[in-house]
Amino acid sequence: MPFSTQFAPTSQEVGSCIECGLCLPACPTFRITGLETASPRGRLTAMSAVLAGQAIDETFTEMMDGCLQCMACETVCPAFVPFGRAMEGAKAEIAVARNSMSIRIRRLILGRFLAWRAVVRLATAAAAVLQRTRMSVLIPKALRSGFRSLRPLPIWSSSRVGRTSKPLGEGRSRGTVGLMVGCVMDPWFGQVNDVATRLLNMAGYVVVTSAEQSCCGALAAHDGSAQDARRLAHRNASAFGAVDMVAVTSAGCGAHMKQYEHWTEGGDIFAAKVRDITELVADAIDKGWLPTVDRIAGPIAIQDPCHLRHAQRVVDEPRMILQAAGHEPIEIDSTGTCCGAAGVYSVLQPELSGRLGVQKAEQVRAAGPRIVASANPGCEMQLRQHLGEGYQIAHPIEFYADAIGIMERGHS
Repeated sequence: MPFSTQFAPTSQEVGSCIECGLCLPACPTFRITGLETASPRGRLTAMSAVLAGQAIDETFTEMMDGCLQCMACETVCPAFVPFGRAMEGAKAEIAVARNSMSIRIRRLILGRFLAWRAVVRLATAAAAVLQRTRMSVLIPKALRSGFRSLRPLPIWSSSRVGRTSKPLGEGRSRGTVGLMVGCVMDPWFGQVNDVATRLLNMAGYVVVTSAEQSCCGALAAHDGSAQDARRLAHRNASAFGAVDMVAVTSAGCGAHMKQYEHWTEGGDIFAAKVRDITELVADAIDKGWLPTVDRIAGPIAIQDPCHLRHAQRVVDEPRMILQAAGHEPIEIDSTGTCCGAAGVYSVLQPELSGRLGVQKAEQVRAAGPRIVASANPGCEMQLRQHLGEGYQIAHPIEFYADAIGIMERGHS
């Protein structure tokens, strides 16, 4: 059957493609396969066919599932095709038209379980036990390599939600920032959130981690669980309604939250307040609210997460932060090709994800430095998985915090 839900790609969105082909060299899946069906243009053509009445079949599903949703095509598109929005709509249609058991299971995990902190903490505790006992053989094979790329996990830790921290030093507050702690960022990458809080306090901000916040909904939206994504967007917009800005430490989460106008009433007002943490820290450094270091810390390879570079168009800020920390940022890929992580893509499309991960690791090795900065948790895990031992990988603000002496623990 043709598209039927309120989230479906529209004829205006799909028809805005002028078929110029400039997206082809920017698309990671087209570059690997060379297939038109694995390109943004090919996928838009397939969406047009469904709009014209063609059924959503297995071929259409495979074409859409092969997309990383990295947004690189939007960066180079002269017609400004909203490909990311159209792709989320197509995935929502697939979830309804082909309501398989695997789709229902993913919907339960991505749309429900990730929003339940108790479930995430329990899963984290179990994973931490497996890390310490080296019993990763109990992990399903499809998840095993990703599991090994995790940072050391805490057996148990209290959530960072429901806290308020005040600016350090004297003087008036520069405003209130709501910190989005995330669903897995909170227990798995808690140090990044802790560093973000300290830096924002140093810069003069009150930091609030609303207890009402939940998972951002990005993974649900990208997988077609549109109703869950809408529910989570509404909850977060309400949770952070009273703050001046919302800081996000995961590039993927921030990119989705900056698109909340598509997901909840008043989402445009909320989206205008969302900032990636690198934007806020770089701005504070530029204004002299945070220090720079004089010593030379050496070169550092920098990886641009797709949802920071392409979706949010944030490129200079992470480099400015690393320079303020005394590092020389070394470019590994001027075009920002996807590393292959892409949320749960590495689990659902392991072959393509693995090939992209190997390519990204080769770029890092060619650059030279053994330390790598990445502002997205999935990218960090993908890099660690394919680089192997001997590389230090962390968020840009962690390297900066270490340089100015406020890091409470070493890099994971």
